[in-house]
Amino acid sequence: MTSRFKYSSGAYSAMDGLEKYLAHCSLEPGLVHLMKLRASQLNGCAYCIDMHWKDLREIEETEQRLYSLDAWRECPYYTDRERAALAWTEAVTFVASGHVPDAVHDEVRRHFTDQEIADLTVAVSVINSWNRLAIASRTEPGTYQPVRKSTAVTA
Repeated sequence: MTSRFKYSSGAYSAMDGLEKYLAHCSLEPGLVHLMKLRASQLNGCAYCIDMHWKDLREIEETEQRLYSLDAWRECPYYTDRERAALAWTEAVTFVASGHVPDAVHDEVRRHFTDQEIADLTVAVSVINSWNRLAIASRTEPGTYQPVRKSTAVTA
């Protein structure tokens, strides 16, 4: 598959600003990547699935939890907090087919503060935007390389 176009530097910078916010938000990075992987699965974004799988492996997420993510409701490998975040991810991703049900909001509220819920929603919104950009432009999957822990710079 050949890429159709590249993002403009202005659009990329705007999206990158949101990513920088998420890197320092109230949520743990592993949860954010798990949510991003799930949304990317739902949207069928091969590039982002590859990216977030690799990012999760880099922070030592288990293969079992990764390959079971499609069936997270059926598996015992996820905490109640993660389950609430994954349900929120699915509801916000599929907002056109039923909005965000009160039951999903009630469950996420049990595990997250108002600030964390806002950050969850930003995270889902950002990955859904990335998915649409990558799918529309046909960004080539498999090319992403995660920042290695040994070379990562902390701000």
